[in-house]
Amino acid sequence: MLRDGGLATLLLDLLTPAEEEVDEETAHLRFDIGFLANRLLGAARWLRQDAEGSRLPFGYFGASTGAAAALVAAAEDPDLVRAIVSRGGRPDLAGPALASVHAPTLLIVGGRDNMVIELNRRASAELACEKRLEIVPGATHLFEEPGALDRVAKLARDWFGQHLARERIERAAS
Repeated sequence: MLRDGGLATLLLDLLTPAEEEVDEETAHLRFDIGFLANRLLGAARWLRQDAEGSRLPFGYFGASTGAAAALVAAAEDPDLVRAIVSRGGRPDLAGPALASVHAPTLLIVGGRDNMVIELNRRASAELACEKRLEIVPGATHLFEEPGALDRVAKLARDWFGQHLARERIERAAS
């Protein structure tokens, strides 16, 4: 759906297969937000060096702890990313970095994911950037209900389309 909306996408895991094996036992890497953010920044900077990639405005889409990593990465390199979407994310785990995020941020949470709704509300209050909290009615944490992921994809497509298109227009004008 994102590609159909005219967006280029790159899907990546922030852990290697070997790291995932260890993490299955220890669960420590999935909560090491700084580590995950550095991985994301490395990938984004690598893509920025590509001739095609250097001409595109960047957005981050993160789920669960990946959303916190996206927010920390955006705070660390605010000139790199232009929009963020968090799906069922834990933006609260970004901690003090939330106040340094400049990219417009969309927080999407399932309507039946009460604890995560509250964590997203608190994190949203810490964000000083343009932000919006969208609650998908009837959805649980993983958005497995019929139509829930489609709703998430549409919200993300529209958010990125709005904010990344603005960046393309500004670049073309300069």
